[in-house]
Amino acid sequence: MPDPSLRPTRADLAAAAALTIPDVTGPGLRVLFCGINPGLYSAATGHHFARPGNRFWPALHQSGFTDHQLRPDEQDVLPALGLGITNIVPRASARAEELTAAELRAGAERLEALTGRVRPQWLAILGITAYRTAFGRPRAVLGPQPDLAGDAKLWILPNPSGLNAHWSAAGLAGAFAELRAAASEQ
Repeated sequence: MPDPSLRPTRADLAAAAALTIPDVTGPGLRVLFCGINPGLYSAATGHHFARPGNRFWPALHQSGFTDHQLRPDEQDVLPALGLGITNIVPRASARAEELTAAELRAGAERLEALTGRVRPQWLAILGITAYRTAFGRPRAVLGPQPDLAGDAKLWILPNPSGLNAHWSAAGLAGAFAELRAAASEQ
């Protein structure tokens, strides 16, 4: 496992194209968070949402899912908290726009199988545009969805990437907190 204090070099990032990161799952998950696909920085480090500037870890903490802000290299503590991480498309790329619609649709099928095995209460997709394409729901809006993924309820959250300037850190934390409240009701 790479040293989390070291930043990947350009060569590391180039070598990370098309790599995958293992899912972080376990029994009894309340929420399985689902990114679009790993970025090169994440693939190079082996940790989900690892790029500095990604707001996943701060939003997770500020919404009350964790009692302190975890670092990406601490992702393996999530299952003990009833949380997990996966991606719609497992392969890394520099930008999500590099993914094809066919890859996203195949990813939705993979998620159906994964949720059937892992059985989370909620599958939280982080990115509405990717969700719309992957699940064939062009009019979907953020928040809870009427459909299921396997037996898991679906919730769509904003993409926490620093590139998603439409959402402030506080707005992201608020959206995550709505899901936390719904997941705590069960």
